[in-house]
Amino acid sequence: MRLVITADTHVPKRARDLPAPLWAAIDEADVVLHAGDWVDESLLDAMLARSRRLIGVHGNNDGPPLRARLPEIARVDLDGLRVAVVHETGARTRREERCAARFPDTDLLVFGHSHIPWDTRAPGGLRLLNPGSPTDRRAQPHATYLTARVAAGRLRDVTLHRLPPR
Repeated sequence: MRLVITADTHVPKRARDLPAPLWAAIDEADVVLHAGDWVDESLLDAMLARSRRLIGVHGNNDGPPLRARLPEIARVDLDGLRVAVVHETGARTRREERCAARFPDTDLLVFGHSHIPWDTRAPGGLRLLNPGSPTDRRAQPHATYLTARVAAGRLRDVTLHRLPPR
């Protein structure tokens, strides 16, 4: 199962559209995970139209229309991999411990908000992934998103994709 993991897209505030390489990855993916801060419903509608399966949450920059359509936390089983998606996890200090306590029955936690790519493990094995942002790199050297594969309950081939400058 091919995954695309993104967050903090901020369309149309930070970009008019998603970068072409991310759209191409979405078109090829079996599942797209979006960890919030869409900003406009039109992007959600476009991703729903192009994704085989979309799992998303709302973020702090998403207004009432998006909050009405998306949960704060999404949970899904992907071929035996227990996944949770949330926008914010709080400060980076002790993030792994807090998230392990908050999501005890989860194998993978996807989060956003910081625009900083993140890939760590918490005590007990919870994997935490933040894809960064494909449109608003802030202080990061590149705009980014992630791809991965899931097979038999295991996450494999996690790859951070750096997008060319706009």
